[in-house]
Amino acid sequence: MDVMIKFFIASMLMWLAPIAIIYGFNHNLFPGSTQMSSESTTLWSGLLAVISVNVVIFFYIYSAMKEPSDKHEPDAKFLADAKASIKQPVPTEVGPSPDRDKQE
Repeated sequence: MDVMIKFFIASMLMWLAPIAIIYGFNHNLFPGSTQMSSESTTLWSGLLAVISVNVVIFFYIYSAMKEPSDKHEPDAKFLADAKASIKQPVPTEVGPSPDRDKQE
């Protein structure tokens, strides 16, 4: 459940951070944004919005890498099915299939 909460928070931050940055630049909430031209405001708000998403992704990946790996145990049935599917021979088609030549 902890993983779902982290995912939800990261997802929300990836939406909210860029919108808040762009909103802040467009409504002059950041100091110095009133002295910038319209083109500069658009450029800086877009650049910082993209960077904010990348920062959120970085911290999400970092938190996932810090989780202990020995805590997670694979499902025994899934492992047994996977091993069985690897050991099965792959059927090869040598000649034409008998079903292929049937005429109705």
